[in-house]
Amino acid sequence: MMTPEELLTTTRTVRKRLDFDRPVPIDLVKHCIQVALQAPSGSNTQRWQWLVVTDDAQRAALGAIYGRACHEYLESGNAAGKLFADDPARAPVQQRIGSSVEFLADRMGDVPVLVIPCLETPSDELPAGNQAGLWASLLPAVWSFMLAARSVTLGTAWTTLHLKYEQEAAEVLGLPKNVHQAALIPTAFYTGETFKPASRQPLDDVLHLDRW
Repeated sequence: MMTPEELLTTTRTVRKRLDFDRPVPIDLVKHCIQVALQAPSGSNTQRWQWLVVTDDAQRAALGAIYGRACHEYLESGNAAGKLFADDPARAPVQQRIGSSVEFLADRMGDVPVLVIPCLETPSDELPAGNQAGLWASLLPAVWSFMLAARSVTLGTAWTTLHLKYEQEAAEVLGLPKNVHQAALIPTAFYTGETFKPASRQPLDDVLHLDRW
């Protein structure tokens, strides 16, 4: 049994270590979503909706959309593998991330389960104003889903690149206009043993007390 600290520090993005061949029981995915529904939402609105995609054709269609968007991203100057190129400490890490992103670009449709968390709004358009508060009613639940998945030996990755073609994905999924996608979470058992905490910036570099 993992401690809360171990769970929080070893829930990593999984791309190359996703097991594309091992089926994932739908009840295990439902369990993780049930845990995620305990997350907070503004005014307790609970406007989250969860699409779980296992159908071969649906996964292939979403994978194609993601792959197209991902390859366009990889060619841009903002691609993860190109960042911090002048930093000898961070550049190798970024290059490994870039390699894993490229690996998943062509395999997304092969992942056994694709989870698309969505936010349902009263009207077709997202309301103007406090977008941080709006999405804060869903995104903590998405992270809770990923933590729950980790606790039952499932690997996940938080991806959003397909949202460049959000409408195309919405048509594949048959989404009403007032349901908005937040992410695309590939979900599968992972290969290998376990994960360790990632290298992060020193706390003193990012911590501010009282003022900037």
